[in-house]
Amino acid sequence: MNPRNVGEIPDADGVGTVGNPVCGDLMSVYIKVKDNKLAEVKFKTFGCGAAIATSSMITELATGKTIEEALKITRGHVADSLDGLPPIKMHCSNLAADALHAAIKDFQKKKEAKK
Repeated sequence: MNPRNVGEIPDADGVGTVGNPVCGDLMSVYIKVKDNKLAEVKFKTFGCGAAIATSSMITELATGKTIEEALKITRGHVADSLDGLPPIKMHCSNLAADALHAAIKDFQKKKEAKK
Protein backbone atom coordinates (compact mmCIF):
# COMPACT_ATOMS: atom_id res chain seq x y z
CA MET A 1 0.00 0.00 0.00
CA ASN A 2 2.98 2.32 0.62
CA PRO A 3 5.81 1.51 -1.78
CA ARG A 4 9.21 2.80 -0.75
CA ASN A 5 12.14 3.97 -2.88
CA VAL A 6 10.08 4.75 -5.97
CA GLY A 7 11.87 6.67 -8.70
CA GLU A 8 15.05 6.79 -10.70
CA ILE A 9 18.61 7.58 -9.69
CA PRO A 10 19.75 9.98 -12.44
CA ASP A 11 23.45 9.11 -12.09
CA ALA A 12 22.93 5.44 -11.18
CA ASP A 13 25.98 3.19 -11.09
CA GLY A 14 23.88 0.32 -12.44
CA VAL A 15 20.44 -0.14 -13.98
CA GLY A 16 18.61 -3.41 -14.52
CA THR A 17 15.41 -3.61 -16.53
CA VAL A 18 13.40 -6.80 -16.86
CA GLY A 19 9.92 -7.63 -18.02
CA ASN A 20 7.42 -10.41 -18.35
CA PRO A 21 5.60 -10.34 -21.69
CA VAL A 22 2.93 -12.75 -20.37
CA CYS A 23 1.57 -10.28 -17.81
CA GLY A 24 3.02 -7.04 -19.13
CA ASP A 25 5.01 -6.15 -16.00
CA LEU A 26 8.12 -4.03 -16.62
CA MET A 27 10.51 -3.24 -13.81
CA SER A 28 13.71 -1.17 -13.59
CA VAL A 29 16.02 -1.14 -10.58
CA TYR A 30 18.62 1.60 -10.11
CA ILE A 31 21.60 1.27 -7.77
CA LYS A 32 24.18 3.65 -6.35
CA VAL A 33 27.28 1.91 -4.99
CA LYS A 34 29.66 3.31 -2.37
CA ASP A 35 32.51 1.33 -0.83
CA ASN A 36 31.19 -1.92 -2.40
CA LYS A 37 27.78 -1.42 -0.74
CA LEU A 38 24.43 -0.53 -2.23
CA ALA A 39 24.08 2.96 -0.78
CA GLU A 40 20.82 3.65 -2.62
CA VAL A 41 18.35 1.43 -4.47
CA LYS A 42 15.27 2.73 -6.30
CA PHE A 43 12.75 1.30 -8.73
CA LYS A 44 10.24 2.17 -11.40
CA THR A 45 7.65 -0.48 -12.18
CA PHE A 46 4.83 -0.66 -14.64
CA GLY A 47 2.64 -3.51 -13.48
CA CYS A 48 0.24 -4.94 -10.97
CA GLY A 49 0.21 -4.35 -7.23
CA ALA A 50 2.28 -7.48 -6.59
CA ALA A 51 4.97 -6.27 -9.02
CA ILE A 52 5.12 -2.90 -7.25
CA ALA A 53 5.23 -4.57 -3.82
CA THR A 54 8.07 -6.90 -4.82
CA SER A 55 9.98 -3.99 -6.40
CA SER A 56 9.66 -1.99 -3.20
CA MET A 57 10.69 -4.98 -1.09
CA ILE A 58 13.81 -5.69 -3.17
CA THR A 59 14.98 -2.11 -2.57
CA GLU A 60 14.47 -2.54 1.17
CA LEU A 61 16.27 -5.89 1.23
CA ALA A 62 19.23 -4.70 -0.87
CA THR A 63 19.97 -1.23 0.53
CA GLY A 64 23.08 -1.32 2.72
CA LYS A 65 24.17 -4.77 1.52
CA THR A 66 27.50 -5.46 -0.14
CA ILE A 67 27.45 -6.41 -3.81
CA GLU A 68 28.08 -10.04 -2.83
CA GLU A 69 25.27 -10.06 -0.25
CA ALA A 70 22.83 -8.43 -2.69
CA LEU A 71 23.57 -11.04 -5.34
CA LYS A 72 22.45 -13.72 -2.86
CA ILE A 73 18.96 -12.20 -2.51
CA THR A 74 16.59 -14.63 -4.18
CA ARG A 75 12.99 -14.55 -5.32
CA GLY A 76 12.19 -16.66 -2.26
CA HIS A 77 13.60 -13.96 0.03
CA VAL A 78 11.39 -11.37 -1.66
CA ALA A 79 8.22 -13.47 -1.39
CA ASP A 80 8.97 -14.47 2.22
CA SER A 81 9.55 -10.83 3.20
CA LEU A 82 6.06 -10.05 1.92
CA ASP A 83 4.61 -12.97 3.92
CA GLY A 84 4.20 -14.92 0.71
CA LEU A 85 2.55 -14.25 -2.61
CA PRO A 86 -0.30 -16.05 -4.35
CA PRO A 87 1.10 -18.71 -6.70
CA ILE A 88 -0.17 -16.77 -9.72
CA LYS A 89 1.93 -13.76 -8.62
CA MET A 90 5.21 -15.56 -7.83
CA HIS A 91 6.64 -14.44 -11.17
CA CYS A 92 6.66 -10.89 -9.76
CA SER A 93 9.23 -11.83 -7.13
CA ASN A 94 11.30 -13.42 -9.90
CA LEU A 95 11.28 -10.11 -11.75
CA ALA A 96 12.35 -8.11 -8.69
CA ALA A 97 15.32 -10.36 -7.92
CA ASP A 98 16.24 -10.52 -11.62
CA ALA A 99 16.12 -6.72 -11.96
CA LEU A 100 18.38 -6.26 -8.92
CA HIS A 101 20.86 -8.80 -10.24
CA ALA A 102 20.77 -7.15 -13.69
CA ALA A 103 21.53 -3.75 -12.12
CA ILE A 104 24.50 -5.24 -10.25
CA LYS A 105 25.79 -6.91 -13.42
CA ASP A 106 25.44 -3.56 -15.24
CA PHE A 107 27.46 -1.88 -12.47
CA GLN A 108 30.15 -4.58 -12.64
CA LYS A 109 30.35 -4.30 -16.44
CA LYS A 110 30.76 -0.50 -16.24
CA LYS A 111 33.39 -0.87 -13.52
CA GLU A 112 35.38 -3.34 -15.67
CA ALA A 113 35.15 -1.03 -18.69
CA LYS A 114 36.81 1.77 -16.69
CA LYS A 115 39.90 -0.34 -15.99
